[in-house]
Amino acid sequence: MTKNRYWRLDKHPDGNEFESALSLQEEELQPLAEGEIRIRVDWLSMDAGTRMWMSPRTDGYQPPLPLGTKMIGLCLGRVCESRDPRFAEGDLVRGFGQWADFAVAVPDVAGLEKLDDGISDLRQHFGALGMNAWTAYVGVREIAAVRPGEWLAVSAAAGATGSLACQIGRNIGAKVVGIAGGPEKCRYLREDLGVDLAIDYRSEDVAARLAGVESGINAYFDNVGGPLLDALLPNMAHYGRVAVCGMVSNYDNDAPMPGPARFDQVLMRRLRIEGFFIPDFLERGAEFMPQLRAWMGEGRLVMRFEETAGLENVLEAYRGMLTGRNIGKAIVRL
Repeated sequence: MTKNRYWRLDKHPDGNEFESALSLQEEELQPLAEGEIRIRVDWLSMDAGTRMWMSPRTDGYQPPLPLGTKMIGLCLGRVCESRDPRFAEGDLVRGFGQWADFAVAVPDVAGLEKLDDGISDLRQHFGALGMNAWTAYVGVREIAAVRPGEWLAVSAAAGATGSLACQIGRNIGAKVVGIAGGPEKCRYLREDLGVDLAIDYRSEDVAARLAGVESGINAYFDNVGGPLLDALLPNMAHYGRVAVCGMVSNYDNDAPMPGPARFDQVLMRRLRIEGFFIPDFLERGAEFMPQLRAWMGEGRLVMRFEETAGLENVLEAYRGMLTGRNIGKAIVRL
């Protein structure tokens, strides 16, 4: 039988030191149960939210993975065996599966869907047509309810979800502030994505730069939490909206994140803050696709990929994504 390599979660990692917490294992492929499909994985998506699954915390948006089990993430590949009549061998699919050469999934549990394999770059199913794009679309258009002419600020703006949120804000006529770490990322935001203002949080006073937006920030797409949220709250316009998408500043900490130091501004500026989690919107994916496809076809929604080769190099790619080394979407090609 064919061997299968997979990453196993052996213990809860300390910060971003993953080598002692996860191990690369090998097994014989086992027969599928009724209703399961097997996917030959072509790419794995590196997503910050999966760091919560490695934590012992039980108050996250999903329960932690039990120790000794296979690590889970978003995968893109071809069905190589199916015991679900809705999926056939050769179908291109995306869904939650194991960090493995071959992932086994129950389609309805894994959010598995068949994809268009006629696009020129199949990786865009992790990019302009993927869940990061759905997240950006829902966050900008519905949760933050951004309108033309308003100021939208985005943290982690050069990352996968942030870069798409910047572009969607620009596409609907908003003025966009992108907050990222380092001159290269800020240059990318200005020159490639067309943001109106790029702020380097590593070398600049974010609150002072935001204070220069005279009318205030109408909407904030928050991927980070922590000190950046404190910098934004006093610089929000009255009746502003904060869409909380991620808390990457605290994913490597098993202790709860303290509340914002400037929480008083929620009252003073009559702000609305709402968290959202894209798996809650999966059944609406087909609704988002026509607009995303149109923007992609016009060149107005693009994704830059940071691709690492080899399942054995997953941990390095994952750490790079969490520590902000990449621009755009971090993926691993198997």
